[in-house]
Amino acid sequence: MNEDAFWQLIEDCRATGPDPDAERLAAELTDRLALSPLLVVTGFAEQLSWALYRLDLKEHGEGLSGDAFLYTRCAVVAAGRTAFESVMRDPADFVPYATGHIWAESLLYTPDHAYKRITGKEWDRNTRYSYESYSNTTGWAD
Repeated sequence: MNEDAFWQLIEDCRATGPDPDAERLAAELTDRLALSPLLVVTGFAEQLSWALYRLDLKEHGEGLSGDAFLYTRCAVVAAGRTAFESVMRDPADFVPYATGHIWAESLLYTPDHAYKRITGKEWDRNTRYSYESYSNTTGWAD
């Protein structure tokens, strides 16, 4: 899955009404991914981890706990490509997510749930980039 396909899938699955914790988004993504080949699921996981890694910057996360920072970055991704690109251009655009405690933890587990539906097994996955908070050492360098 390339970056454009990733963002299109996010957009296609986003709820039209309120979805404060992105639960409906995660459920819809899981449903769609579970109907796809495993290559699509793993590609989604790679793109998600890459997006979260790119948001793992000192100017976004300073002062946030690891979990709060991770779940807030998930919310930015859940908001779609336009929101993501806006935050990447201007760190001030991250502030409403962080101060509003806007989280989308459920997005993290989407590929795992889809994998289990397809294979019947738990996925012990690794992605090229870690989505864990503070793993982007370049983004936290002084």
